This record gives sequence, structure tokens and C-alpha cells, in this order.
Amino acid sequence: MPERSANAPLQRDRVLVDLALQGGGAHGAFTWGVLDRLLEEPWLEIEAISGTSAGAMNAAVLADGHAAGGAEGAREALERFWSAVSRAAMFSPIRRTPLDALLGRWTLDASPAFVALDLAARLVSPYQLNPAGINPLTGILASVVDFDRLARAPTRLFVTCTNVRTGQGRVFRNAEVTSDVLLASACLPQMFQAVEIGGEAYWDGGYSGNPTITPLVRDCSSDDTILVQINPVERPGVPRTAREINNRVNEVSFNATLLKELKMIDLLREVANPGDCEGALWARMRVHRIASAAMTDLGYSSKLNAEWDFLLFLRDEGRQAADAFLQAHGHDLGRRSTLDLQGLLEGV
Repeated sequence: MPERSANAPLQRDRVLVDLALQGGGAHGAFTWGVLDRLLEEPWLEIEAISGTSAGAMNAAVLADGHAAGGAEGAREALERFWSAVSRAAMFSPIRRTPLDALLGRWTLDASPAFVALDLAARLVSPYQLNPAGINPLTGILASVVDFDRLARAPTRLFVTCTNVRTGQGRVFRNAEVTSDVLLASACLPQMFQAVEIGGEAYWDGGYSGNPTITPLVRDCSSDDTILVQINPVERPGVPRTAREINNRVNEVSFNATLLKELKMIDLLREVANPGDCEGALWARMRVHRIASAAMTDLGYSSKLNAEWDFLLFLRDEGRQAADAFLQAHGHDLGRRSTLDLQGLLEGV
């Protein structure tokens, strides 16, 4: 476990917050670092977490770990989860080339195994490539998360999956969350078979909410939501290669629903009288964001890089980003929004 931040914790009265955690494969280790740093602050009380894909797994591991052992239990559980992910990938052929490792590049673009997998995913379905539907995360989740305890955990959990038949998102709550629900939330259809839950097939929740903000507004007491963003909204330049284009298409589509929900918050803030029902709940939500420019420098292929050194790099980036946020805006939590929604949503 990383050492605690050198900066002294802020001296503040208790502040109730919600977290919104994006998905992004191995890039979810950035979110691990953010959570690890936030859990060091005794005045921050996490009421609820909405998560998708890797964000959903981070959320479930944190909620269960916190139920078992408080903030330290949550930190230890997150480290166990990501360590298990790395161990499971230790003998995978999808690794950096020696040259990339020598130059300190995290990309897998030159990895023969990644190139073969990327091409195969465009030509052959996972039902043909992996007819048994094997997913190494199944065993990892079973070993790290106690789902019976998670069902009773005080931290409220909202996990988004996309219904294949209807194309609509479904939000699963604590008592409904199983390993299948978490696997469904992270089910990229080019790589994994759809996960069946209650007679319905589900794909990655990122297509319908990455993550979903609505339950944090409707069902929670906190008026502060901290978005942990790992998929860039903006990216300079125009993608030219096929891989760059595919990466940007995924970023745009996986951010679309989130931006619409943030737009609703922004619009209702401008209404003179948003009413005293749901409109008022949206209007008073204070939104904050923790992100890092380092994530913009990482391409799609690195989302499949589960080398321990890379996960630690992302964790440390996440801790630094969270620490910078707390130093700049810790005193704003519970008082005012720190994310410029109008600037973020310009042209939306």
C-alpha cells in the first residue's frame, strides 16, 4: 500500500459526497489511486458510488472493503484487487515489446499478440474465439468481494449495464450486484460474450452511462458529486490512423450520455425556478472533477496493459490528481461546484 500523502489532511467538518467512476479497462487503476487518496481524508464520507466497467469494479471493491474494515479496509481491498488483476495477466502474451519497455512506453500497439487480437476482434466474434466464455475476472471478483456483505454495505452502489435487446441502460443496486453484474458492466462486445442476467443479455455500461449520474441525484442525500474521469472529453488534433480513429470514436460514444446528464444540471441551474421536485435536485447538485492530462497521452491499447508497473504508474497518477484536487478545492466541497460545466459543455 502506498504511503500516505505528505500533505496534512484538511481540517474540515464532515462532508457527504457521491462518487461517479468511469470505466476504461486497465486505466481504472488511475481511479484506484484517486480513491486511495480520498480514503485518507477522515472528513470525507462517501455516501454512494455510481460506476461503470472498471469504475463499477472499483466501486464494488471499495464498498465491500469499507463495510469490512472502514477506510483502511477499503484501501487494502483495492490493492488486493488490482494486484490480482496483474497476477492474472502475468503470463499473457499481450505485453509490451522489449523496445517499448526499454523506452518507458506503456503502449501495446507494437505487441504482436495485441495486433492479432485487435484484428481478430474485427473479423471473428467472441462466441467463436472464446466459446466457453472464460473471463479471468470471474475468479478475481469472487476472491476479493463478499457479495452477501456488499448487499448490506452502507455505501450505496449503482452499477450500469446496457441491455443488448433494448439498448437501454439498467442500474443495479447493492442487493442486485453479483460478479455477473460487474462482468456485464465491463463487457465489451468485441471481446466478450454478452452476460445474461435474469433472462436478459447485457453489454458494457459505457454505452448507456459512463457513469450514470441520475441515481446520485434522485436517490442520495449528498449534493456533491466527484466525477473521476479517465476518458478525455477533448483530445487535440484529428485522429489519422485506424486505431486512433477507433479510440476517439469509443471516447466520444462513452462520454455522450454523461455529457447529456451534466448538460441537464447546467440547464436547470439557469432556470429561475426549477421547482421543488426533481428539477430542484438536479439544479442544486454541485459537480467536481478529478482528472489528469496523463490519461490523454495514453492510447486505447494500454487499456489492456495489466503489467504491475503500469498499474502502479496509474495509481500514483491518480493519487497525485486527487491530492491536487484536495489542495485546490477541498474547502469547496459542500459549498460550491468546482467544475465549469459551461466551459466543458460549450457547443453541446
